[in-house]
Amino acid sequence: MLTFQKKLSNSFYVLLGLPATAMGFGLSVQIAVLSWILRTQYNLDIHEIGIVWAAGPIAGIIGQPIVGLISDGVWFWGGRRRPFIFIGGLLAALSIFALPNIGLIDHALGIGSIMAVAITVALTLDLSINISFNPTRAIIADVTPDGLPRTKGYTWMQAISNFFGAGAYLISALLGNFTLIYVGVAVVFLFSVVPMFFIEEPRELVNVEKDDADVKSTRTDWNQLFRIYFAHAFSWLGIQTMFIYSFAFLEQRFTADDHAYLGSIIGWSFFILNAAGSVFPIVLLEPMSKKFGRVKTHFLAVASMAVGYFIIAYFVKSTVMMYVIFVLLSIGWAAVVSLPFAIMTEKVNKKRMGFFMGIFNLSVVLPQLVSSFVLGSYIQSAHNKSIIYIISGIALAVSALLWLLVKEEGSRNGEAMR
Repeated sequence: MLTFQKKLSNSFYVLLGLPATAMGFGLSVQIAVLSWILRTQYNLDIHEIGIVWAAGPIAGIIGQPIVGLISDGVWFWGGRRRPFIFIGGLLAALSIFALPNIGLIDHALGIGSIMAVAITVALTLDLSINISFNPTRAIIADVTPDGLPRTKGYTWMQAISNFFGAGAYLISALLGNFTLIYVGVAVVFLFSVVPMFFIEEPRELVNVEKDDADVKSTRTDWNQLFRIYFAHAFSWLGIQTMFIYSFAFLEQRFTADDHAYLGSIIGWSFFILNAAGSVFPIVLLEPMSKKFGRVKTHFLAVASMAVGYFIIAYFVKSTVMMYVIFVLLSIGWAAVVSLPFAIMTEKVNKKRMGFFMGIFNLSVVLPQLVSSFVLGSYIQSAHNKSIIYIISGIALAVSALLWLLVKEEGSRNGEAMR
């Protein structure tokens, strides 16, 4: 084990966050490019784009728990998480490379269906990200102790991921989506592979002593876990609705008929979301978590995101104002993709961390399926596309209320682990 890992230095936290950053960057490329390409290059309707987006979550429902369960119990290539990060990173990079070549692939293979090829590429990309996302998050829990060091691991992970995610959207806004795609191929591959040569995984995930208190500390609190799942699911229902259908709102609100202009607005909006979100985990969420607790901090962040969505739906009339409100949204975004992992990992059996990370992913992919299959046709038929952000605001408000039912680990009123 290298010295910086033994000491849990800041440089180790940076390196530890890079594999998850790779997958986050790949997701940023997908968010910035997929709907845009399908709409502008292949003329798919809103509900068809929703169907394409649904392919990945369906794969994730199966892929993440299986990968998590397998990675908990195997050891090869010098680790239990490392092999899946390697494989997933390579497949994700190749899938991103395929995004601008959907038409070429369709022609070369003689399939005669852009939809079929688009679904296949989206499925492969999202499955690849799912293969790696679970281990990249589980390894943080594997190599950091409970409490604030683990919270730091996840907040730093998201700060770094948001920083590079912001870079992805900046590239999209300034240099165009095709440049972003090819940069994404390099970033996803390198950040997945290189860090894993410097991080040593523990052969045993947890040392369970005979002492009864230690044994209980490894058990899973299912009551609290399900509360976390439901609260997190409503967060992602609102966020996924924003990611998938924002282009329709922007087309209508800002009469963005020009494809390049529409892509630029999307790029700048999500750049701001991630740029501000790269600062908030360290300078705001981590200090607030120390003072108020992670659950209360997360509640406040999610509630602020709900407010931001309603402001966009009812009051935003210019792109400048849109960008300002996206700064507010970034507080909730930074929290949603960091704090729930730290909260969840202290309520489950540590020896099954990969499996529970996979199950936790259901609270992300199932809401995306609802957004894709249920909301797509409804949004397409709605005359006023502000409904996109109204739905997102309601979902985040419900999520905030549900987080009030989750108890802080170690608090006086916290339930004993079952």
